[in-house]
Amino acid sequence: MSDTRRMTNTTTASLIETPFGFDSTAAEVIDGIDLSGRQAIVTGGSSGIGVETARALAGAGAEVTLAVRDTDSGDRTATDISSTVNAAVHVGRLELADQASVDAFVANWSGPLDLLINNAGVMGFPELTLTDQGYEMHFATNHLGHFALALGLHDALAAAGDARIVSLSSVGHRRSPVVFDDLNFTSRPYDVGLAYGQSKTANVLFAVEATRRWSSDGITANAVHPGTIADTNLSRNLDADVLAALSTSAPYAESLDASRVRYKTIEQGAATSVLVATSPQLDGIGGRYFEDCNQARVVDPDASTSSGVAAYALDPANANRLWELSLALLGFPQ
Repeated sequence: MSDTRRMTNTTTASLIETPFGFDSTAAEVIDGIDLSGRQAIVTGGSSGIGVETARALAGAGAEVTLAVRDTDSGDRTATDISSTVNAAVHVGRLELADQASVDAFVANWSGPLDLLINNAGVMGFPELTLTDQGYEMHFATNHLGHFALALGLHDALAAAGDARIVSLSSVGHRRSPVVFDDLNFTSRPYDVGLAYGQSKTANVLFAVEATRRWSSDGITANAVHPGTIADTNLSRNLDADVLAALSTSAPYAESLDASRVRYKTIEQGAATSVLVATSPQLDGIGGRYFEDCNQARVVDPDASTSSGVAAYALDPANANRLWELSLALLGFPQ
């Protein structure tokens, strides 16, 4: 990655196009990139696209830490990756819905951090589920946990000089903006699609505001939609009712018809994350949303296509409001 930084928040700039696309794999997009001496964290790195993201980064020379809930699974994954790419892979326990766990992980980190891949996520609580602090579980895990992690690691990211954060979102963000007045469904009926959707919108807004606030520290952040992957922990345990609710409640439900969905392999699903984390084309670039290894166009959230990003997910005012609210919810100084 070049030391040249443009530090451009690019929600209104020209779209970035790369030589890669839907079928590209993580190994293909990182081919020829040297990450020797770089430090990377991949949350949820012991399953699904997290494994392939970590494998690609380690294969390019990075020292990778898998931040995972299940450290036994993490140890097995680390051993597997190390044996295939001959790289240092570590494991740290991280429960994103537990602030104490996030704090402990941060306290155990030392030295600069070049890449933070906020890959972990949850989807599909059929009934309203709250954390001990009273936050809706999708929002608490997918957004607040990663928000707290990034804030705790800010100094390590800044020490790297040209650090990147990758925030995994989803086409599901188009199901709902962040409903600031009712994050936890206290005054509206709970809907799993809306809950998941607002958490994924929050992931995009985080990338927008993190870039605005931290680009002067050499830190940029972008959001990615990995695509629809046939077999990952995120969806394999959903029951039929939850899957139906997620599909039929979506504004782009037609595109989710099983006969029309183009599924990606896990290796293809990790490609956009790896590209955004490592491509020289993104030096100094932040605040964008990528899918199929290219920057997505802004679309009407109700459009029947499964491609594109909703304008509300890139809105600077929404991004700043969410950041300030997240600081308050977590009790951080504002």
